[in-house]
Amino acid sequence: MKDAFGLPQSLLVLGGTSEIALATARRLIARRTRTVWLAGRPSPALEEAAGQLRGLGADVHTVAFDALDPASHEAVLGKVFAEGDIDMVLLAFGLLGDQARDEREPQAAVRVAQTNYTGAVSAGLVCARSLQSQGHGSLVVLSSVAGERARRANFIYGSSKAGLDAFAQGLGDALHGTGVHVMVVRPGFVRTRMTAGLPEAPLATTPEAVATAVELGLRRRSETVWVPGALRVVMAALRHLPRGVFRRLPV
Repeated sequence: MKDAFGLPQSLLVLGGTSEIALATARRLIARRTRTVWLAGRPSPALEEAAGQLRGLGADVHTVAFDALDPASHEAVLGKVFAEGDIDMVLLAFGLLGDQARDEREPQAAVRVAQTNYTGAVSAGLVCARSLQSQGHGSLVVLSSVAGERARRANFIYGSSKAGLDAFAQGLGDALHGTGVHVMVVRPGFVRTRMTAGLPEAPLATTPEAVATAVELGLRRRSETVWVPGALRVVMAALRHLPRGVFRRLPV
């Protein structure tokens, strides 16, 4: 069960090798979390991540999970929830893609969309139903400021995150009053392996900063968290710029 400050004893990470997710897991283990499930494609990286978290004192399990195989989600995730209550689910998987390649190769673009949106809808609904059956728990969804307004430079990724963001907000409304809390996290540019080599955007942040914001959001039972917080104002301005002006911006 979560404590009075909303921090979980048990955590399920969907996207078990995500740097942001692992930074969040480390922070929560340092506070209160004792059981962690890392769900992802079987790999040395997944096992290494599990070993690192075990070194912090957590009881860590790995489970084979593929966002691109929605037909397996009910069975795979159902087995996790059958082992005991899960206080928090962190939906952290996603693909950035390569905009230029994805425009040339529609199937590559479809893979981004299916991972970031379709896979997340499937896994999110399966977990939400299980959390609702428990009568408690948090579903934390890693969205992105890229979903606020699609940019020429990454509109395929941005559109998939826009869909995920809208889905998570709607799911939060649907679960209101059930004991299940949905929190959408909107980071800006995060310095990770996924963004290595890309030009760094203003207000860039780190996985550890996102983890700190997630903890604070859980304590406050926030519904939306911006990282860093200043992006909320920046994106509000960009969202309302006339389209002709927005097109001329170096974004």
